[in-house]
Amino acid sequence: MKKFFTLFLLFIGLAVYSQSDDNPVVVTPKVEKISDTEYDLIFDVLIAEDWHLYSQYNPEDASLPMTITPAEGQSGYTLNGKAKESETETQFSEIWGKDEIFFVEEGKLIQRITVSDSTLTKVTLNLDAQVCKEYCLPFDEDFTFSLTGEKVAQTVAEVDDKSKELSQTLNLDLKNTVLLKSSTESSSGEEEDNSLLNIFLLGFVGGLLAFLTPCVFPMVPLTVSFFTKRTEKKGKGVGSAVLYGFFIVLIYGLISLPFHFLDTLDPEILNSISTNIWLNLFFFVILIFFAGSFFGFYELTLPSSWSNKADSASNVGGILGIFFMALTLAIVSFSCTGPILGSLLAGSLSGGAMQLSVGMVGFGLALALPFALFAMFPNWLNTLPKSGGWLNTVKVVLGFIELAFAFKFLSNADLVGHWGLLKREIFIGIWALIAFLLALYLFGFIGKKYGKMTLFRVLIGIGALGLAVYLAPGVMEKPAWSQNELLSGFAPPKFHSIYQKDNHCPLNLNCFKDFDEGIAYAKSVNKPVLLDFTGWACVNCRKMEENIWSQPNIYSLINDDYVLISLYVDDHQRTLPEEEQFDFIKSNGKVKRIRTYGDKWATLQAANFKTASQPFYVLMSPELEVLNSPQQYTDHTTYYNWLKTGLDRFNAN
Repeated sequence: MKKFFTLFLLFIGLAVYSQSDDNPVVVTPKVEKISDTEYDLIFDVLIAEDWHLYSQYNPEDASLPMTITPAEGQSGYTLNGKAKESETETQFSEIWGKDEIFFVEEGKLIQRITVSDSTLTKVTLNLDAQVCKEYCLPFDEDFTFSLTGEKVAQTVAEVDDKSKELSQTLNLDLKNTVLLKSSTESSSGEEEDNSLLNIFLLGFVGGLLAFLTPCVFPMVPLTVSFFTKRTEKKGKGVGSAVLYGFFIVLIYGLISLPFHFLDTLDPEILNSISTNIWLNLFFFVILIFFAGSFFGFYELTLPSSWSNKADSASNVGGILGIFFMALTLAIVSFSCTGPILGSLLAGSLSGGAMQLSVGMVGFGLALALPFALFAMFPNWLNTLPKSGGWLNTVKVVLGFIELAFAFKFLSNADLVGHWGLLKREIFIGIWALIAFLLALYLFGFIGKKYGKMTLFRVLIGIGALGLAVYLAPGVMEKPAWSQNELLSGFAPPKFHSIYQKDNHCPLNLNCFKDFDEGIAYAKSVNKPVLLDFTGWACVNCRKMEENIWSQPNIYSLINDDYVLISLYVDDHQRTLPEEEQFDFIKSNGKVKRIRTYGDKWATLQAANFKTASQPFYVLMSPELEVLNSPQQYTDHTTYYNWLKTGLDRFNAN
């Protein structure tokens, strides 16, 4: 509970901080040489009035203590224990019930290091801490120390001329930017509404599936009995049932709350999270683990103490008691809802925090409606089928679905990492095998047998077998039929194939994957540019390419009349040449290190078009004149008209 309270304070702080550019902590790094191999790296800290910065020695189960660690990728030296600290203050905290240790106004940290690499000239340390007054903020910064006495840039004013020059190359001299403003103003328009509606419906379907699992379905009679026995007046019982349903929706909606603060801090952060190789591998392992739980190999539950405490609190009565009843349901049913929620969480991150919230609300609503309705109309219970083996069948079917989705995350990691392990044909073959095994299970050839064979089970089995037959030809170089419509966005792109491909652009189009090269070519042939901000792990990007770009009239327009520049914003495995790496100066004065091609293209998009979502398409002339408002995920007719309008405007000029 204390950790939850810490996170709550942190989230409140982030929301307040997002409205201000003031930084309550300023750090100046210095170096003192002790010997040929030992150095003292010094952090001189100034803290704004009324703020305090927590020490390294603050209790672990109180406010988050400060940590000093080597920056990512650093080697050639070791830290000699914790840093020495200047004078701190100690004060008893009523919240944590113990003394807390912190700096006020100013402080000094001296971190001694031992250098093992004689060629090492610079060391970068990460200072991660928590600074508070009425609310708390995270302080997480990298500081670079020169071991040779050379001055190292730590602020915008100190960024070298080369970085300033390279920063300017990402700030494009766009013309006709009024179209960009109108696009930004309408970014929450019809396309986004459709996207939110889709994710809401997916969440709603997930909630209905969760309701039909053995962890949730049998709880309906217990819940209804509670409300009917506890309330003498029918009107009061109906009100309690509605409130119970509302709290279920609220609890699942609150799960997404932290991601809104991440989105506020940096518009690129959710995209970076969703395309991170190790996080995708983590999701792959987690979904495999969830599938094992659905298959009955083990039971996945939250600590029993959580449900016991929530259940005890539900006896309080009134509104608070109903809230804890809803919380008890969420905790007790986690073994079945957790895997579905995990899939929803993982699949929604790339779309932003709002999509995640909408999906969670849809999930909670679908789960809450049956409980609220049956509590309001208890006679409906007589129409429900009895609990039995069919619930376990539903659970195992969900296990196969989880298994299939797990390989989507492995595919994301493979694409972003450029490993070439899970090519398109292998991916389709795995999905075909999973569908075939599901059919065998439903027909009773494998797995435990629960109850009698029903017509519905046979029909689902026939559907699974049909899916396997439909997918199977996809493993061949020239399949008998296309799997594009069904697998669009899920399977790797066609050029990511086990068969030799000469062209590594979508649909064998001619494309450039470097902005400057593409613009130079467009100038030489005097054609407009289709600037395509995309991603290796972007589902909607693949859907647009395979379902919209593949249409003959659109394909010919892109291929014949435009220069396609596809910039992969999640390409973080390909490092820029050292002479092209630089510190980019953001509009708010912050400095971002541009180290990979993904860093470069994501920053180019955010700096010029004020968005971090993909796909994102811009039509412009070779002289960088914007031809019409940018476009995102949309339908065939809208996209074709958009391309035609841009081309007509270019030709008219």
